Amino acid sequence: MIQESIKKLVEYGLLTGLIEEEDRIYTTNRLLELFGLDELEDGGGDAATAVEDLEAILKDMLDYACEKGLTQDSVVYRDLFDTKIMGLLTPRPSEVIRIFQEKYASDPKEATDYFYKLSRDTDYIRRYRIAKDQKWISSTKYGDLDITINLSKPEKDPKAIAAAKNAKQSGYPKCLLCRENEGYAGRVNHPARQNHRIIPVTINGSNWGFQYSPYVYYNEHCIVFNSQHIPMKIEHDTFCKLFDFVKQFPHYFVGSNADLPIVGGSILSHDHFQGGNYEFAMAKAPVERIFTVQGFTDVDAGVVNWPMSVIRISHEDPDRLVALADVILEKWRGYSDESAFIFAETDGEPHNTITPIARKRGDKFELDLVLRNNITTEEHPLGVYHPHAKLHHIKKENIGLIEVMGLAVLPARLKGEMERLAEAVATGADIRKDEELAKHADWVEEFLPHYQSVDQDNIMDILHKEIGNVFMEVLEDAGVYKRDDAGQAAFDRFLSTLS
Repeated sequence: MIQESIKKLVEYGLLTGLIEEEDRIYTTNRLLELFGLDELEDGGGDAATAVEDLEAILKDMLDYACEKGLTQDSVVYRDLFDTKIMGLLTPRPSEVIRIFQEKYASDPKEATDYFYKLSRDTDYIRRYRIAKDQKWISSTKYGDLDITINLSKPEKDPKAIAAAKNAKQSGYPKCLLCRENEGYAGRVNHPARQNHRIIPVTINGSNWGFQYSPYVYYNEHCIVFNSQHIPMKIEHDTFCKLFDFVKQFPHYFVGSNADLPIVGGSILSHDHFQGGNYEFAMAKAPVERIFTVQGFTDVDAGVVNWPMSVIRISHEDPDRLVALADVILEKWRGYSDESAFIFAETDGEPHNTITPIARKRGDKFELDLVLRNNITTEEHPLGVYHPHAKLHHIKKENIGLIEVMGLAVLPARLKGEMERLAEAVATGADIRKDEELAKHADWVEEFLPHYQSVDQDNIMDILHKEIGNVFMEVLEDAGVYKRDDAGQAAFDRFLSTLS
């Protein structure tokens, strides 16, 4: 079986272009070495394979490796080992960079198409796991929101958790974004990255790296990160860097998480952006009212029809947008409005920051500035402008860049919970008596009267629609200015300070 699997994987490498015909024997021998084999047996069945066969090929190889004691039979160790396998088929960084740059000279999109395909073919992006994510569109008054239940990150097993606890703590690489991850073998508490490649890019005169997210929450979900391990910061240079990237890759948007806890992303310790070839609901949302800023009458500026508080500015010259963004950021950093419960700081702790997103639309550059505030209270210890407690049964985690733009990344637990909840609702079971489902009871009692008929055939569609409504409320909670008259009047008070 392992002999046949090796032949199939080599054919996969040839099919995807990871290796050339001249690499066939070399790659075969590297795989034989990895599995402790001395020779490739003659004969056997047809080794022809297809791209979608990779999961099965790797499973057979991993089963053999576990049987022979080459690795342990748990998802963490299997992931470490199959990444080592795929690393043997992955071109060297210099070759990937050379091909990317050659294609970029012709067309930036051709270059990113090549690199995205490579990232999937090498199994750095595990296509067969991404396919398991549940995704749907939920129509709301703000447009169609993207909803995903993330199933592509495997749960760690107890043995691996125990091993990680007892493992020697290492500061190499410093985090999951550092350039030292490229080719790293990994360990029980850090993923293997032998099949990971990084494209060097110069952003605003400094060295950065360009890669794709292994979890691709949306099409061509990329990460652009500083070559140095330095903290996130929203400042003048941030806007310059965003537009410098968009100028180099005009078919991609790019944005930054905010730079404060609660309203920031999951990795605040390493300066980075996220982008991709995708149009989010927020980008589609129209400007509902325009305003002008003294000294910037040539810049189009307006408030976006969105549950969060978004200022959109556009101009043919990105330098004009950077200049206006500087004004808005400086004003917002120091702005307080007690009547709207906006406080720039309390006890010396700053609260105001911005989530910026840049894109090119036609001949104009565009910048969305999402106002954020991370103040907490006794009533809302996780954040006043954070999903409130009544929504935590669906979404409790921070609202970062991706959610801000209209894509809900929901926890894997919801898949099983919604399946059980659908059965319970359809059969009339007492949800409150179910330890796992009780947290959803108030929610179900609130939305159920709005439906005349609920049965096995439509309950899951209803749950999907209502989860979308919850996510809409999550975004409204995260908005510093609420969508009522008082909230928008307070928003206008801030805008009036810009001139």
